[in-house]
Amino acid sequence: MSTTNEPPLPAAIEMILPARDKDLGSLVVGRVLPFPRRRHLGPFVFFDHIGPTVFAPGGGMDVRPHPHIGLATMTYLFDGAILHRDSLGSEQAILPGAVNWMTAGRGIVHSERVRPEDRASGFPLHGIQVWIALPLEQEEAEPEFTHYPADSFARYDAPGVRARVIVGTAFGLTSPVRTASPLFYVEVHLERGATLELPSSDVARGGYEERGAYVLSGSVAVEDHDVTARHLAVL
Repeated sequence: MSTTNEPPLPAAIEMILPARDKDLGSLVVGRVLPFPRRRHLGPFVFFDHIGPTVFAPGGGMDVRPHPHIGLATMTYLFDGAILHRDSLGSEQAILPGAVNWMTAGRGIVHSERVRPEDRASGFPLHGIQVWIALPLEQEEAEPEFTHYPADSFARYDAPGVRARVIVGTAFGLTSPVRTASPLFYVEVHLERGATLELPSSDVARGGYEERGAYVLSGSVAVEDHDVTARHLAVL
């Protein structure tokens, strides 16, 4: 968001939210949502930027078993690996470009840890984890876990643009990830000078009422305003 010392935001940007450091014990993440003035963005109620970091041999992330209810979670990595285990008996390592989609529903317990081989050698880690609210009528659904390999997702290419539709529908493409409500989650790489128009905000024509763009690295211009790394522009 702007301050009194900054120029006003263009009409296309409602606000800009920074990633704030949150110490999880074995790992510091950049927490974007929830934010005091913005508790959610569409169904996205939680957004953590993991890393980028490099663990020395013997170190790593250890999120002990903990419960979830009434929502879905997704982990998406750009580098490294995380081993997921849950109370359904699932055990699945997630690698860059793949998706671990966990629907908690009426309740599930899971842990997220370093693979033993990675802990022994040391490894990098970089990714995003989101929590997504379930519609009220599905909050008590049976828990479920589904893994989607990296080659499951459709690609969108345009001059200077490389994108993958990870969840939902965008750019005329639909992800195989099964969701409980309309949403889109897209990984985008832009070359300098390239432009990209996000899916429409016209709900009546299949668009999305609330949209956002999180900048992992570099900067992106929205109209005449630069949105820098580790900031989410609410559009």
